[in-house]
Amino acid sequence: MKYTTLPNTDIKVSKICLGTMTWGNQNTEAEGHEQMDYALEQGVNFWDVAELYPVPANEKTYGETERIIGSWFKKTGKRENVVLASKIAGGGDYTAHIRKGGLTKENVFDAIDKSLKRLQTDYIDLYQLHWPNRGVNTFGVRDYPFKTAAKEAEDFLGILEGLNDLIKAGKIRQVGLSNETPWGTMKYLQTSKEYNLPRPVTIQNSYSLIHRGYEVGMSEVSMRENIGLLAYSPLAQGVLSGKYLNGKLPEGARGTLFPRFIARYRNEASEKAVEKYLEIAKKYNLTLFELSLAFINQLPFVTSNIIGATKMQQLKENINSINIELSDDIINEINEVHAAIPNPAP
Repeated sequence: MKYTTLPNTDIKVSKICLGTMTWGNQNTEAEGHEQMDYALEQGVNFWDVAELYPVPANEKTYGETERIIGSWFKKTGKRENVVLASKIAGGGDYTAHIRKGGLTKENVFDAIDKSLKRLQTDYIDLYQLHWPNRGVNTFGVRDYPFKTAAKEAEDFLGILEGLNDLIKAGKIRQVGLSNETPWGTMKYLQTSKEYNLPRPVTIQNSYSLIHRGYEVGMSEVSMRENIGLLAYSPLAQGVLSGKYLNGKLPEGARGTLFPRFIARYRNEASEKAVEKYLEIAKKYNLTLFELSLAFINQLPFVTSNIIGATKMQQLKENINSINIELSDDIINEINEVHAAIPNPAP
């Protein structure tokens, strides 16, 4: 395994991060435990969860993924071996079953205590804001929704003050963002500096070979402000495995069970790009998994690559991507496809 540190900290994390959002829905508790056992054995010490998980989110399964991780901590006693990241849900109808008001100072206190109880731990290493209260172009929205976006932005100062109280109480160590924009990220950084409050060290946004929108504005923020990307959906919800090509819907696959989660990644241009990336992978005796993940692993603004799997074989292949080194020729060919079919998936 390869390691780095969360920016501006001494917290050592693996370049591969274990994603968990299927545990409690597509995966059982026992399967989640098996994945944690294997990941830690392979040197993956960085795990990401959220109070919202598993996904698709609903009232019945709310918090189940955190509970599964907590039961593993209790069983193994290995909490100190793991750098644990979790998230407070943002606003909107999607979280109506959790609480009202989205991201507020008061809700931060409510969320953390419930997460800590489920996780059976006293602290979370990296606590992230899952998405903004305001309307932004994320989750498949390509353009800024200026006609429907909330006129009032969230209370950046109040939220950071709440997170600062949690740090002082020893309940969290560091703060991160998720699904944020360049403007929102800079507002948090500006507020942090102006009021001497916790500075976000990472941002968890979507990034894959068919969705490289992060490079448009956020990569410069990452590089110049030293706030690292935690790349999620690096395989575009499995589309970059190639298993959905030509209209296929494999039995039990996430896209078959929950088609709306891969809809943003499936269109004519995306399929054409996936076919071309598959050709490159075959040319160099790689799997499309390896090509897709290895490309992200080597990017200078990426702190860690969040992989997720429902089957152990998938998990093994994903983790092994850290051992794949892409030549300049491969990277050039990838970028040629990107130049011809830029960001086909919003």
